[in-house]
Amino acid sequence: MDCHYYDAGVCRSCTRMGMPYADQLRDKQSAAAAVLAAHAAPSAWRDPFAGTESGFRNKAKLVTGGAPGEVTVGILDARGRGVDLRDCGLYEAPLQAAMTPVVRIVEDLRLLPYDVPRRRGELKHLLLTTSPAGELMVRFVLRSTGQLARIRDALPRLLSEVPGTRVVSANIQPEHKAVIEGADEIVLTDDDTLPMDLDGIRLHLRPNSFFQTNTSVTKGLYRQAREWISDLDPTVVWDLYCGVGGFALNAAGPGRRVFGSEVSAEAIASARISAAERGGEVHFEAGDSARVLAESSWPAPDLVIVNPPRRGLDADLAAQIENGPAAYLLYSSCNPQTLARDLDRMPSFQVRAARLFDMFPQTTHAEVLILAGRVPTTGQPRAATAAS
Repeated sequence: MDCHYYDAGVCRSCTRMGMPYADQLRDKQSAAAAVLAAHAAPSAWRDPFAGTESGFRNKAKLVTGGAPGEVTVGILDARGRGVDLRDCGLYEAPLQAAMTPVVRIVEDLRLLPYDVPRRRGELKHLLLTTSPAGELMVRFVLRSTGQLARIRDALPRLLSEVPGTRVVSANIQPEHKAVIEGADEIVLTDDDTLPMDLDGIRLHLRPNSFFQTNTSVTKGLYRQAREWISDLDPTVVWDLYCGVGGFALNAAGPGRRVFGSEVSAEAIASARISAAERGGEVHFEAGDSARVLAESSWPAPDLVIVNPPRRGLDADLAAQIENGPAAYLLYSSCNPQTLARDLDRMPSFQVRAARLFDMFPQTTHAEVLILAGRVPTTGQPRAATAAS
């Protein structure tokens, strides 16, 4: 992949830009395997799963800068000034197509970009997300509601000039700190979810929902999870940190009961919509997973699925899994370092299979999915061979 922003030294976010993609995958696999060497034998590793090396991002998180009529969208430089990156080659085509008309509307509305050094202005970020169907979610992150009326009045124009726009919202982030969005979300459209159809399963993203940035690789991640789960054929599955229900819904099957927990009530609401559409015995509950497990009447699981944030599992939740009844663990991690730490905390499990999923080409970031099973009581080495 070539990038004129990188070549000009304007943006160096893609730290592996210019490296042949095959070499990037090899290096990521080697690095992840080294970090997890105490837990996963070389024979446990499958070939990496990769999508395209450009045009893969389904979300654009754009810092706004400049001034009315000269708005920049992209990043800030070392002085806190806006750097325009609207032609970044990482974005999916619908995002590329939406960028110019959205910015034109921002400029015509005279929305005042937030000036970080001077701590003044209103529009902080534009957050754009696209679905596999090419539909869009457009979010305006504002310091206050002061310019909200302008956006609300321009909604018909936005829906007309940016084809495929389904959800439009304003997020209010009043604090001067490095936080992209605030707690208050004001949905301006009738629709409040963006459907994401993935291999016959429809997920529903609300404005604050988490979803992997790379849709095609996410499909591969869920397919691999389904394959391993199908081979195990568990009766009861727990999905902790379940988000909008991606793993839980892919784990569902005839004669199988699936239970998911997530701290975000909005994510659980979305997951329940998807579960109702899909059918099957899939149940979701909002709340901290450790508390949910301590208080719920869920049946004992054969398999536990976890997909935590970069910080990994909370120590008490890792202890609950280690001391619980599950025979198998499916762990999706965006940080091999914390994955290795969590496996140290759960010594009863040994890795049977592992695979790298390249969600973030041109960077060193790695997503790893591992399948682990309880160590046999006879005491065998913890780094096991790949699952058959």
